[in-house]
Amino acid sequence: MTTARDLAIVALDVAADKPVEPGTLSLVLAGAEVLDLIAARALTLDGDRIVPGASSPTGDRLVDEAASALVGQEPYETVEDWLWRRGRGLASAYTEDLERIGLTARPRGRRIPLRTGRAELVDSAARREARERWAADEPRLAALAAAAGLREEPAPAEELTEEAVTVLAAVGNAVQELEAVRQRKAIEDAAFDNVWRGY
Repeated sequence: MTTARDLAIVALDVAADKPVEPGTLSLVLAGAEVLDLIAARALTLDGDRIVPGASSPTGDRLVDEAASALVGQEPYETVEDWLWRRGRGLASAYTEDLERIGLTARPRGRRIPLRTGRAELVDSAARREARERWAADEPRLAALAAAAGLREEPAPAEELTEEAVTVLAAVGNAVQELEAVRQRKAIEDAAFDNVWRGY
């Protein structure tokens, strides 16, 4: 199992109590993929830039897809640029992948977004493994879950590698930027509504 898939499973498991916006989850899943690719030695970081390495299959379709999407020429892509590019619609891709491999079930005739909690995880070894990592506060999963808003406290930074800290800092910045955009839009929408009420 990969950290990205475990995070998607955990998000479904706790979504009823802590729903996550798909955009936020997509950014965090893209960060999880970077950590998975570092662990698989498919990339290294040079500062905050992603340097592709020798790519070998990880056994996870979406993480392998992420590896093939890495920018292979200098100047290499920054982690934050990767999050925005790769993260587009990634929560939906993981929702569909969990269903495709039989880890979730959904009501017939409806597509269920990851954030609603209505898609049901089936009992599986993958779900049990993700729950074990979650219960054990595994540092990378815990830190990513905190960035997504699925838990209050992240893992202590000293339990993470320097590369993981770099990735998680970029994830945190991207999530904050997305939240700032949401807040600006909400303010603009409210101002627009107020203008129309005046007529």
